Amino acid sequence: MPQKTPLHDRHVALGARLVDFGGWDMPLQYGSQLEEHHAVRRDAGMFDVSHMRAVDVEGPRAQEFLRRLLANDVARLAARGKALYSCMLNESGGVIDDLIVYFQEAGRYRLVVNAGTAEQDLVWIGRQAGGYGVTVRPRGDLAMVAVQGPNARAKAAGLLPADDEAKALALETFFGTGLGVLGGSVFVARTGYTGEDGFEIMLPAEHVVSLWNRLLDAGVRPCGLGARDTLRLEAGMNLYGNDMNAQTTPLESGLAWTVVFDPGRDFIGRGALEAQRTAGVPRKLVGLLLEDKGILRSHQKVYAGAAGEGETTSGSYSPTLERSIALARVPAATGAEVEVDIRGKRLKARVVRPPFVRHGRTQIPL
Repeated sequence: MPQKTPLHDRHVALGARLVDFGGWDMPLQYGSQLEEHHAVRRDAGMFDVSHMRAVDVEGPRAQEFLRRLLANDVARLAARGKALYSCMLNESGGVIDDLIVYFQEAGRYRLVVNAGTAEQDLVWIGRQAGGYGVTVRPRGDLAMVAVQGPNARAKAAGLLPADDEAKALALETFFGTGLGVLGGSVFVARTGYTGEDGFEIMLPAEHVVSLWNRLLDAGVRPCGLGARDTLRLEAGMNLYGNDMNAQTTPLESGLAWTVVFDPGRDFIGRGALEAQRTAGVPRKLVGLLLEDKGILRSHQKVYAGAAGEGETTSGSYSPTLERSIALARVPAATGAEVEVDIRGKRLKARVVRPPFVRHGRTQIPL
């Protein structure tokens, strides 16, 4: 039986089509997925992301622990509220999950992990925490709403008291802060998963329906998982389980930029990644723009000529570009053009560097 977020009844009342996503009953769309996509690119849309799990890690050795746990280096988080995107790896360098970590103050961090991996993440984190004396606290009491789009910040912040509104609007990209509203229990971050500006708001679950209704009244459009997927794909953002998993490393998933090999830090999986770098990373994650007519989907075979074969990992029609796009894992020697097997036909595709779209603007030549 799928779990339900505190907004479930609102989704039903708004006519959402619900699907099982990572063990949660979530809205796929409320009407037109295309209109929801364009609402985020052109104005403001909101997503229920309460299925994702906030995890607070606290203790005098919290930084030391997270420097061991994550491939990116939390020691780089010097300013309070600064966020960092990172992969959490197994000993073989495979990606257990990708997550965001926020530095709240010395000895206090907040992680936000994916819904489908949350339980196994907590087991892994708890196992690795032994000996560090840290407290690992899942925040099941919190709900989360992402408000995204060029007008999202203004519309969301406009619902806050004046002091909190100014504080939220002053946030730099990839920073978060606590607000005074609701007794200081609200945390807002200038982060997202759409390639647009906006906020991700964490607050006590019992208050999330009120927030959702106020955002709705402010003209923010409810959006489902369908639009979230086309938006993140246009933005060139990986989806865990599609574009990377426990059998792939960040180096072959377009995420080498998230791995810090500074001397003196032995993070989990470092040895495997260093060995892969030395031997030569055999595969890479690239963007594909279909030149022929057709629709790119995940798990389609990619032919890269003499370089060999690969596979699409995510694919869809891009509402912004009005073209079919994909992410694909291909041999490292793949050139500028490939062919993709779509229903038994080899169709031409151009290899491009993601993102395809960011902040409403096309990032690749068409």
